[in-house]
Amino acid sequence: MSDDVTVDGPPSVDRGRFPTTVTPWDDEAWRGAALGWVGEVLGARGLRETGARQVRVRPWSVLVRLAVDGAGGAVWFKANPPGSRFEAALGEALTGWVPQRVLTPIAVDAERGWSLLPDGGRRFADTLDAGDAGPRAWEEMLGQYAEMQRALVPHAGAIEALGVPRARTAELTALFDRLVEANGALTGEERALLDGLRPRVERWCAELAEAGVGDCLDHSDLHEGQVFHAPERGRFTFFDWGDGLVTHPFCSFLVPARCAVDRHGPGVLPRLRDAYLEPWTADGHSAAELRRALGPAWRLGAIGRACSWGRLFPGAADGTDLAGGGAAAQWLLRLGDEPPL
Repeated sequence: MSDDVTVDGPPSVDRGRFPTTVTPWDDEAWRGAALGWVGEVLGARGLRETGARQVRVRPWSVLVRLAVDGAGGAVWFKANPPGSRFEAALGEALTGWVPQRVLTPIAVDAERGWSLLPDGGRRFADTLDAGDAGPRAWEEMLGQYAEMQRALVPHAGAIEALGVPRARTAELTALFDRLVEANGALTGEERALLDGLRPRVERWCAELAEAGVGDCLDHSDLHEGQVFHAPERGRFTFFDWGDGLVTHPFCSFLVPARCAVDRHGPGVLPRLRDAYLEPWTADGHSAAELRRALGPAWRLGAIGRACSWGRLFPGAADGTDLAGGGAAAQWLLRLGDEPPL
């Protein structure tokens, strides 16, 4: 059987909005090595492919779904670019620290940024789209996510050692400076606007540090498509850590809050805020103190989002790098938005 044809014929390749973007998947030698590694892993575990592969190619990842006899019916191969290669090692480490909250990889090749993962089941987005979950489920999800973050605070240094980018609260102003300076998509007017915001960024970092909550892992892109949901067990499983940072944990709140508001309206925010913050009161912080910290964290979360747009495959063609710069610029400009909290 060739690397490009399975028992049911050639794989389908989904390139989304990037039909001409070049990734390692387009390199025959790389593709052969990756699929060869997957085959070795499956063979060692007595698993056999049973259908056509489904390939999803993006400037920031290559994802392949393989139907197998056993292991839940499917497994997933993921390859990360150099900027997020750490995800393979991080995924393996998280299963030791917070095993109930993450997928346990079948195998990883940390040096090459490859992971082979079991099927995680139904995504939270799917339960929401089907009407099987609503605002209350967002509260449960954010509470479980916060509990996971609290458990990871003691491991922040070890997470950095795996290659996860460092964006400590005390260093966010310097990171902001670097991102603005390096971004070629910003106009002169936008640069002037961001220069004017800089003293406020510095102040927001100081306010956030005063909360006394330690830095830890921030998923940085925690939307409903990045979470598996098992309603019958009341369980959420978090995955896709390629945008991750070690920074203030509260910066995580920005993305899921925006997504929940898009689905349910701004009236959900107070309960989501309190559900996310409640686990942190176990460390002796008052609810009022934590609520004050969430405002600057909402703003500063945009820095992590801007940072993640640089993690693309080298040589991604046809303006992909420029598109990434444009997205990063838009996130930086959102620092000026007033948090709706």
